[in-house]
Amino acid sequence: MSGKIDLVRVLRALRRFVLYFAIVAFAVSCCTMLFVTTMTSSMGLTLTNEDIQRAAKLTMINVFALTVILTVIDIIRTKLTVERPVKRIISAAEKIMRGDFSVRIEKRHAPGLEDYFDEIAECFNRMAEELLGTETLRTDFIANVSHELKTPLAVIGNYGAMLSDPELSSEKRVEYAKVISDTSRSLSSLITNILKLNKLENQQISPSMKSYDLSEQLCECLLAFEGAWEAKELNIETDIADGIFVVSDEQMQSLVWNNLFSNAIKFTDKGGTVSVSLRCEGSFAVVRVTDTGCGISPEVGAHIFDKFYQGDTSHAGEGNGLGLALVRRAIDITGCDISVESKLGEGTVFTVKLPLE
Repeated sequence: MSGKIDLVRVLRALRRFVLYFAIVAFAVSCCTMLFVTTMTSSMGLTLTNEDIQRAAKLTMINVFALTVILTVIDIIRTKLTVERPVKRIISAAEKIMRGDFSVRIEKRHAPGLEDYFDEIAECFNRMAEELLGTETLRTDFIANVSHELKTPLAVIGNYGAMLSDPELSSEKRVEYAKVISDTSRSLSSLITNILKLNKLENQQISPSMKSYDLSEQLCECLLAFEGAWEAKELNIETDIADGIFVVSDEQMQSLVWNNLFSNAIKFTDKGGTVSVSLRCEGSFAVVRVTDTGCGISPEVGAHIFDKFYQGDTSHAGEGNGLGLALVRRAIDITGCDISVESKLGEGTVFTVKLPLE
């Protein structure tokens, strides 16, 4: 491979030499002929064959010398201005291919004096930063998925082994079977959410934007959690204006409401209050989901939309940390807006804005 590269370089250098030789020979020959013709005609001189041969030899020597000088200058210029930055880019690209996303290419010139190679270096560095972030997310995602799958599988395996005990009482058998059933349901929900999130992040789901009745959708989604709020004896307060139509993807927005209602009920203690309101503000429909739960600290609030992040570990067994990540992605795809306000120990308010019809 190295021999082939050397041969290519030699051929390129030879081609460059021939090109310069032809250019210089043409230019010098034309100038020499013009000079000699002008001088002889103006002075009335007659050139002998020896004079012509001597001038031709001298011209050829000058042409050769100038060609060598120009070729050497061009080779040095190419090595300094082209080959060196290209080698740096190739070396950095090879490191990227080997998985080293921390590599960066330094610019050769000061700001305001950048050339095309500096622009390439800047684009390369931005690409490396994006790849580093993506690789970090991928690694964290795999680690989190492995952990989230390992825990319920271990529970199912342990309780399955205990169920095989012939001396186990019927009450314990029913209890263990219920644990296995609940864990299996949780595992199924986790896998479903992972698949949904993967489709959303890879834009395999295109939003179907159309007008629909948001008031009716909120009521339907909230009623689906009636059993959950009754079990915790929660007070449900609604202030939903009738007949508010919005333009969005109905299925994705249903995913948003289900996750927000589920979180509000999950993080509100027994006897607490969950409120849902819908109002028109300007050209937007504004939905607010309020709870009197444990609240969110500023540190936790900065990460609540991250995958697998669970700020309140006391409720970790009730979810998998993907709900709000799904909400964030669905909101981004449909072009809506979501914000959160919370005080630790007092509760949380999620606000979603959707464009009116």
